[in-house]
Amino acid sequence: MELISSHRCFNGEQRRYRLESNQLNSTTTVGVFLPPDALGNDAKAVPALIWLSGLTCTDENAAQKAGAQRRAAQLGLAVITPDTSPRGESVPTDPEGQWDFGHGAGFYLDAVQEPWSVHYRMHSYVVAELMPQLCTELPLDPSRLGLSGHSMGGHGALVLGLRHPQRFRSVSAVAPISHPSHCPWGQKAFGYLLGKTPEAQQQWRQWDAVALLEDGCHRENSLLVDIGSDDPFLEEQLRPEDLRIACKNNHQRLSLNFHGGYDHSYFFVASVIDRHLEYHAKALGLMA
Repeated sequence: MELISSHRCFNGEQRRYRLESNQLNSTTTVGVFLPPDALGNDAKAVPALIWLSGLTCTDENAAQKAGAQRRAAQLGLAVITPDTSPRGESVPTDPEGQWDFGHGAGFYLDAVQEPWSVHYRMHSYVVAELMPQLCTELPLDPSRLGLSGHSMGGHGALVLGLRHPQRFRSVSAVAPISHPSHCPWGQKAFGYLLGKTPEAQQQWRQWDAVALLEDGCHRENSLLVDIGSDDPFLEEQLRPEDLRIACKNNHQRLSLNFHGGYDHSYFFVASVIDRHLEYHAKALGLMA
């Protein structure tokens, strides 16, 4: 771990690290906000919320725009913001030259198609590699982890949370891509990363929150989801009604909340971030 930068923030520290990732076969960066409880001679291991960002984002977007540090410092909650994809000259990106796939758009799954399978292993990076590496060097409690994210990152939070209910105590999402195998963004990425044959498309279900619910994945605690009612991607890309129906039909508790007048931007994320931090803080034992 190489410390790139550190800034005092609400008596905590907002740091940025460079890591060597075996899963991604590349160097990557990650943001870490440490609350005051995790600093100084009396530092103690604190629970952490992993925040997965959306299309075109880096590890810096949420750290700079979500406004999570103030409430996270008060709660004693660390916030981890990984990058959204592998990067580098050796890492292939969108053959079409667009922004919705490739660099900045890893979709938090493990690719099986070449050339993507060498680097695009964001699922294994987040679940198996990132936190063990951070917890070795920093005062973080690996037994108390929450998972959240925005848009493509909301998709990642829902999928990883449903696939690994014992690893992540709490799961929430802001404007998530709920049913990626049935929306243009997801279909494009899944086609490249997982394949386009009928057999390959059956494997898409492993990385789709709605399909996972339909196939029996379940969490004991409720999923928290917030969406802006004026989100331009609401019906075509996010498909929250599909998520609501899948949760209802498969006995998964869901708190799905629409917020009038809000869009898909980080202005919306910043407007609801405190309720997500508090939701995770309760699940991780920081609030009654």
